[in-house]
Amino acid sequence: MSFLDHEYREIITKAVIGKGRKFVQDTNTINPTHKPTSILGCWIINHLYHAKRKGEEVVEVSGSYDVNVWYSYNDSTKTEVVTERITYTDPIKLSVKDKQTIGNQVEVYAKVLQQPNCLECSISKSDQKIVAEVEREFLVEVIGDTKVAVRVDPSGVETDDDDEWDFELTDEELAANVDPEFSSNTNEG
Repeated sequence: MSFLDHEYREIITKAVIGKGRKFVQDTNTINPTHKPTSILGCWIINHLYHAKRKGEEVVEVSGSYDVNVWYSYNDSTKTEVVTERITYTDPIKLSVKDKQTIGNQVEVYAKVLQQPNCLECSISKSDQKIVAEVEREFLVEVIGDTKVAVRVDPSGVETDDDDEWDFELTDEELAANVDPEFSSNTNEG
């Protein structure tokens, strides 16, 4: 029995060969220039990140964002906005892995499910710094070559598509259906 006579064939294709997800709550400390009296607002901007594979089981997402805190000082008579760049590295364990992978070349994609968001912002009682509770969530996918088995229909596929192309067009039939003014008509307008 030859290889072509088997009921199943293996096809090599690109597919998702690993997937993982991680939710993180982090505490960030911001150093204001003045002793804060109260927090008036906190927001996060300029989120940047990239992902790379670290071994067979983990994708590492590294990134940064700016925490902006608007606060009052001098017994709430003055205000200021302090900005601090926060960097992070989140290892994300792959919860789904394909065992039929081929080769070592993979592409890694990370998608933000929850952009960094400030949950709470407060003044630390001990050292008068500002503490921001931040949440973020990522989904990562690893794409690589894998094998899939496909069942082959031994009788093949019957179609009438081949019959549609079994005609010949004569020069007279072609000339009868061609508009000689076609190219000059399309340039007018």
